[in-house]
Amino acid sequence: MKEHVKKFDYEEIRSSFSFECPDDFNFAFDVLAKKALEVDKVALISIDRNGNHVKDVSYAELDRVSSRFANALLRLGVAKTDNVLVVLPRIPEWYHVLFGCAKMGAVAMPGTNLLTANDIEYRINSAGAKVVVVSEVHAGFVEAIKKNCPTLEHLILVRGIRAGWHSFDAICSQSSGHIDRSMVPPTSSKDLILIYFTSGSTAMPKMVGRDHAYSLSHSITKSYWQDLREDDVHWTLTDTGWAKAAWGLLYPQLLASCTIVLYDGEGFDLETHLRIIKQYRVTTFCAPPTIYRLMAQADLSGADFSSLRHCFGAGEPLNPEAMRAWKKATTCDIYDGYGQTETINIVANFPGMEIRPGSMGKPCPGLIVDIIDDEGNILANGEIGHIGIKITDPYPPGLFTGYYLDDAKTAEVFRNGWYYSGDTATRDSDGYIWFVGRSDDVISSSGYRISPFEVESALIEHLAVAESAVVAKPDPVRGGIVKAYIVLASGYEASNELVDDIQNFVKQHSAPYKYPREIEFVGALPKTISGKIRRVELRESAAKV
Repeated sequence: MKEHVKKFDYEEIRSSFSFECPDDFNFAFDVLAKKALEVDKVALISIDRNGNHVKDVSYAELDRVSSRFANALLRLGVAKTDNVLVVLPRIPEWYHVLFGCAKMGAVAMPGTNLLTANDIEYRINSAGAKVVVVSEVHAGFVEAIKKNCPTLEHLILVRGIRAGWHSFDAICSQSSGHIDRSMVPPTSSKDLILIYFTSGSTAMPKMVGRDHAYSLSHSITKSYWQDLREDDVHWTLTDTGWAKAAWGLLYPQLLASCTIVLYDGEGFDLETHLRIIKQYRVTTFCAPPTIYRLMAQADLSGADFSSLRHCFGAGEPLNPEAMRAWKKATTCDIYDGYGQTETINIVANFPGMEIRPGSMGKPCPGLIVDIIDDEGNILANGEIGHIGIKITDPYPPGLFTGYYLDDAKTAEVFRNGWYYSGDTATRDSDGYIWFVGRSDDVISSSGYRISPFEVESALIEHLAVAESAVVAKPDPVRGGIVKAYIVLASGYEASNELVDDIQNFVKQHSAPYKYPREIEFVGALPKTISGKIRRVELRESAAKV
């Protein structure tokens, strides 16, 4: 029988919580290497893109091969603080590279597998990267732009042989599987371990440096929102290039000594996903709202979810309809959470809390998160404002300290004693936080401030709506009106009658002033490479009509 999630006393945990990170903390040595000696179990279940089992990787093997790669980098002359661009699919080598870099002090820069040659060039030159580690998929892209990248010295190819490249397997086989911590430059908890690039939905991607303390701060993510345990088999659906991978494929899971499902599939195949949950007895599961919505629309009556005990989502707020459908099929609630590349999980629904569908939950232990105005004043319940993190002493766990090589952008987000997330929300009388949108996304119409997410949540409840995005369209009378771009569900066709029906439906399921005064049916919504809706593009389109 499924074990229920642990019940937490939220207020007690908040009041008693403390976080300390040793000055010389290094995750690869202080967690992974120790786990390799203490835990005799599988760390990774590697599954190929066809859904076939490839291999199991133990904690000991993960430690040993990452040491080989660290020694290989040292032999190549790579030094502490050198930046290494890593573009790899969901395969064990991704872990070997990241932890190998951490052991010898280089800084890994994960990149999504959707990067183009121009994207790769931008990242190498922005960070002054010295090394690239890619698979065959991206090797040609690197060769095409190498001449434009003066800092790039070493090309390392995973699972292949190519002229002018170091073979990952070859350089690792020539290196020792042991690395003496005392013989490499010491790392501080404040030294960088990763550089992530933001998804760039409104501007060019920014570089977010994450230090070694960041990896340990995910103990908060592990213990509360995710409620991970040593006997868990965990599966998070995410690309290795996003910070979500650090949340769902890396630090919390290894801190908990659980087993990670590493599925290298492309896109979403319902049959394969259901089979993996059943075959590998997945206990904890995290997916983006899009996947939960797709699953909610499918027939799940024959699926085996008996192993699942705890499910959670992040990336965008979850619609109540998807939450209800998932609960009906699996008996599991979906615990929504919120954070950014610049943070850890900072707001979440915790086991034992009442879940209020549509709310991200409450602030995580160790962090003061609130709704503030432009001057840093805390707003009253129900008012729309910025989601901010209070700068405290000691420093908020998991909060970055600034954008890499960009003091101007750093100054924009750190002001008035707060970190400004760039997102807006409201807080209810019980302390639950409700997402509104990016600061630029809030719609002002006839004196009302309207959350796009609220309107989208109502729209998705209509049977004809498969997907939607809501933006402001300039209006000479109201200042702006709500415009909805809608992708229709299968079997429905656009018509004036359907527009009227959807509008009336929204009026009945939300405050009437929020309904979309204009609806445009589209074949697909524009999205970033991380899958987020490019509202800026839709706003520009709406303004032209």
